[in-house]
Amino acid sequence: MFAVIKTGGKQYKVVENEVITVERLEGEAGASLSLDQVLMVGEGENVTIGAPTVAGATVTAEIVGQARGPKLIVFKKRRRQNSRRKNGHRQDLTVLKITSIAVA
Repeated sequence: MFAVIKTGGKQYKVVENEVITVERLEGEAGASLSLDQVLMVGEGENVTIGAPTVAGATVTAEIVGQARGPKLIVFKKRRRQNSRRKNGHRQDLTVLKITSIAVA
């Protein structure tokens, strides 16, 4: 069984026992959390699409750990103006292990 969930403004297709990396969610490593913004649930030919979410569907995940993404360089330059800005950015991430997908 698979599900499409929405978290952090992005959509992820998940299956049970899969490890995914999403934008930062609050919680300690080992804690369990429930993701209730399930956009689609399916298994084989049986697919349920929500409008906008599937009623009663939840995805339960366990927090494996908190991490940080790679360093990104943000460089802005306006030509012939002697104007330039250089900034760096590292996104905070949460590593999740999907434990179950439930449909009511």
